[in-house]
Amino acid sequence: MTSRRRASQGRRVNPHIWVFCEGETEEEYVNFLKREYRLPIEIITKISGSSINSRYINSFKRDSPQHESDKTFLIYDADVSAILERLNAIRGVSLILSNPSIELWYLYHYKNQRTQITTDDCIRDLSHRNKMEYKKGHIDARLKEKLSHCRYEVCRRDYQASFVNDPA
Repeated sequence: MTSRRRASQGRRVNPHIWVFCEGETEEEYVNFLKREYRLPIEIITKISGSSINSRYINSFKRDSPQHESDKTFLIYDADVSAILERLNAIRGVSLILSNPSIELWYLYHYKNQRTQITTDDCIRDLSHRNKMEYKKGHIDARLKEKLSHCRYEVCRRDYQASFVNDPA
């Protein structure tokens, strides 16, 4: 008896999420989220610094297979107006901005920061709350635990709120 082989349907291309970051801290946070959520998509990070523009993005993505569901995000600090103007000129991307820096996002997991704060103050406050020196580009075990815990708390709160607000 002969075996039947299925005809090859070609290579299936999964959607990509392209994330262009300002520095190592943003890249480390995206990698942390990849590990936490375990999404069935490919998330590609690239540290591009202040040299970001449409040509840079397109040349980086040129050699990869494209999918209609691909998304491109730019994660940058919004404290430098020249970079902000450059980011706003790039079309077809979603901006994720933090002002003054991504460390403020980390600090929000510890407290409700309502007043203006500098990057140095964010780092000092993170180090104090984490009880160890915070280093840019590195998420230590205590910070990972705090980020994970708060992620679950937000999910739980949103899940419970959906039942409270459900008219059925």
